[in-house]
Amino acid sequence: MDGRISSRLSYAFVSWLVLATLAPLGMAQSNVTGQWSTLPYVMPINPVHVALLSSGNILVVAGSGNCAPSQSGCPSGPPYGPPNNSGALLLNPVTGAITQFSLSWDMFCNGMVLLQDGTALIDGGTIQYDPFYGQPQASIFNPATNTFTNTANMADGRWYPNLTTLGDGSVMAFSGLNEDGGTNTSVEFYTIGSGWSQEYLAGWTPPLYPRMHLLPNGNVFYSGPGTSSALFNPATTAWTLDVANTNYSGTRTYGTSVLLPLTPANNYDPMITIMGGHNPATNTTEIIDMGAANPKWVYGLKMSEARIEMNAVILPNGEILAVGGSVDDEDTNTLSLNADLFNLNSVNLNTTPPNLGTVTSAGANATERLYHSVALLLPNATVWLAGGNPERGTYNNTIEIYQPPYLFTSTGALATQPTITSAPSSISYGNTFTVDTPNASSISSVVLVRNGTVTHAFGMDQRMVGLNFTVGSGSLTVTAPPNGNIAPPGYYMLFILNSSGVPSVAQMVQVLPNAMSNGISFIQVASATPRSTATASVTYAAAQTAGDLNIVAVGWNDTTSTVQSVKDSAGNSYNLAVGPTKGTGLQESI
Repeated sequence: MDGRISSRLSYAFVSWLVLATLAPLGMAQSNVTGQWSTLPYVMPINPVHVALLSSGNILVVAGSGNCAPSQSGCPSGPPYGPPNNSGALLLNPVTGAITQFSLSWDMFCNGMVLLQDGTALIDGGTIQYDPFYGQPQASIFNPATNTFTNTANMADGRWYPNLTTLGDGSVMAFSGLNEDGGTNTSVEFYTIGSGWSQEYLAGWTPPLYPRMHLLPNGNVFYSGPGTSSALFNPATTAWTLDVANTNYSGTRTYGTSVLLPLTPANNYDPMITIMGGHNPATNTTEIIDMGAANPKWVYGLKMSEARIEMNAVILPNGEILAVGGSVDDEDTNTLSLNADLFNLNSVNLNTTPPNLGTVTSAGANATERLYHSVALLLPNATVWLAGGNPERGTYNNTIEIYQPPYLFTSTGALATQPTITSAPSSISYGNTFTVDTPNASSISSVVLVRNGTVTHAFGMDQRMVGLNFTVGSGSLTVTAPPNGNIAPPGYYMLFILNSSGVPSVAQMVQVLPNAMSNGISFIQVASATPRSTATASVTYAAAQTAGDLNIVAVGWNDTTSTVQSVKDSAGNSYNLAVGPTKGTGLQESI
């Protein structure tokens, strides 16, 4: 058996083995509401920021973890790590194995997304508490080496920033408090290999942690928490304000925003729903169709409970789990424990009355999930729920798992999931690829769900993309997304779902830019901090294979030095293609 497939099957088996040892509630209703369970291990740091890596492990970044240096028992300063119950860690959600890391600066209240090569960009953080000042620093976590490496600093600090991955794989950073405690009103772009761009002033003051979504036309939509929506054009760096106004008159503070699934069937029509927020919270939702000629917010179906500090997670069937929060912010006496499942796949705002989909109960989770709670979709199609930090210096260290109704039969037994026996590790836009499965004849849906990155009630880059496919004998021929605005480059979970709506265990797939005309396609990039020595150590996130082409760029900050030759650790010599090119005090050779 192929080792890659074996590990995936192991994930499914061990996952259910762990869950089977727990005490399930409401077994007979599991196929209707799903099932909640509490895991037998706990989280050793406050899980303020989380990301699902391509390995299936979860990166947790706490920094100081909302534990001020003036408070007893809290970190007095760097390093942040195991000795002071802070820092960062990797969690294997199957086995519960944890590896902790120390951080040299405070990444508390950063923005985090996954780059197209599978590394994590951690942007900004905390210089000081009360008042909060934002860090200009940023760092890359490399899962191949389990190391954090600082990038060059941004132009100004960002505390509570938003990051949005664009169609070319670059990342847009916006908002956050700067080093002086004022709001950073500029946009900066991070690109692998070249770092941060110049600043582009927005001309307006955004809220902290703005909710942003990349649209299929390449523009970025700001959906909240404010009442007036806006559009940003990355190509021109121009903003269009007052695109639409919400019906709810209050600011949806610590509510959430979700881009609904983009599918060939809906012509990749971008619709966004906003949920909850405000203090005291609202249970209202709204939907906007950004593909309409004159988009406007329309009230959607209500949640069963009002929620501030909530989470919302797209499931492989396109439904959205709304979970956690409370009526009054950070108040354990007004918890919203009843979760909801929104099926918005049929939403049509053009009918009279509009088709708003359906909402049903998703049961109730066990304990408070308030400020700094997080939720992620896992490759086995369950949802991982952690955190909750209503008071400084303490947090909810329990972890819950939600098994949605699609994982159960009408008797409450576990449903048989379709299986992927083989699929490519990477795909490129518009091309077809083969997914081998013994369940081919029963498959009704193939989807990509982008690996989650969550903090402060919002999944940055949360995205589901439906795929066209044809059925063969024991296989599916699947067409990749058409372009990066539909599915930005990076890692996704590939799910197949059968006619009963039961999803497979996902295979991780890297979506890459199209092959260039000479047949070369981008695989990965790595860099090292410039130094005065003759050697530099550069480690790639993924292993290199025969046939890979390496391109080396060497830059230096004076006008007198030269590069005579470049040779790698395997003894390969590199020929000069371009350079040296000269800037103001800078030179580069490729």
